[in-house]
Amino acid sequence: MGTVARVTEISAKSSKSFEDAIKVGVERASQTLRNITSAWVKEQRVEISDGAISGYQVNLMVTFVLDD
Repeated sequence: MGTVARVTEISAKSSKSFEDAIKVGVERASQTLRNITSAWVKEQRVEISDGAISGYQVNLMVTFVLDD
């Protein structure tokens, strides 16, 4: 029997970096979704306040294998 996976999009933010936002998103998704096999960054954006970067946001496409 083959494997079936699902892809879902999530958004995560960090005040530190894009890398930290990715880590936050994957760690949070792992609390709810089982069998996560990969994630790819679909979009990145920064929030700007008073001319400086105040936050980093990523939209991730998270792939997880469905249970039999």
